[in-house]
Amino acid sequence: MLKLITLCCVVYAVHGLVLPASMLASYTDAFARNQMLALASAAYSSNPQHCLDSKFTNAQLKRQIYLKNCALLNNDICSGYTAVLHNDKAIVISFRGTQGFFQLISEANKSIFESQMAWVAGGKVSKYFGDAFSKVWAAGMKDDFAALLSQNPGYEIWVSGHSLGGSLASLAASYIIGTKLVDGSRVKLVTYGEPRTGNKDYAHAHDAQLAYSYRVTHNRDVVPHVPNEDFEGYYHNKFEVYYRENMKSGAKFTICNGDEDNGCSDGLWITTSVDDHLHYFEKDISAWGDKGCN
Repeated sequence: MLKLITLCCVVYAVHGLVLPASMLASYTDAFARNQMLALASAAYSSNPQHCLDSKFTNAQLKRQIYLKNCALLNNDICSGYTAVLHNDKAIVISFRGTQGFFQLISEANKSIFESQMAWVAGGKVSKYFGDAFSKVWAAGMKDDFAALLSQNPGYEIWVSGHSLGGSLASLAASYIIGTKLVDGSRVKLVTYGEPRTGNKDYAHAHDAQLAYSYRVTHNRDVVPHVPNEDFEGYYHNKFEVYYRENMKSGAKFTICNGDEDNGCSDGLWITTSVDDHLHYFEKDISAWGDKGCN
């Protein structure tokens, strides 16, 4: 029987940094299912405002950044957007996955993970991911985020993404904290089907930065296991939220305390499902977002 590990009554130590229990906001299925999933799915839409209007009240898109030929494959697209949710008092940063990235994963092509780059918060990350984030950030997201921060002081920062977008979201959350744009206590990060983004030093640095960071994994989703843990030192950060079998309303889930924890998806022998990667909480993430989250 799956057990839910409660984080609200522990003290969490990371490499000398101790985060008190009061800083460890607990994961809730409702927040990941009803709010953050919509924000991740909206990144696949040509107009994220449609999802914002469908799922939120008093929400406004700032801008969507859409870059062609940004990655390894010709005509591949890197994209993300910023928005503000006034009723929730939150600023949004969200990224989409790309077909080119998934094609490389499907072909077991590890070229996107072979080259690494130093990261501002510590450790190293995939240069493919780092470059993709940097290009979107420099193309206008940096300025849009700065404007939203100035206009909405005190708002939380909600960061989300699916697949490649999950890695870019992880980097974005780390970057805005590491460059002291915001304090880590204001940031909530939830990703879906995120691959391993950097090495163990990056994972530990990421753990130390964020009190609210959850990687949601659907059953045997193949992408969170890419690349292999023994390839170039890649390593996941905390915390994984693992849904075994289905993600219907009321489905049981496990929150694992370790970066790489056999109590969650890391303990599976077979992790090759493409369908599990494309579907979270009973939604085809990209198609649902493209239809305005209706």
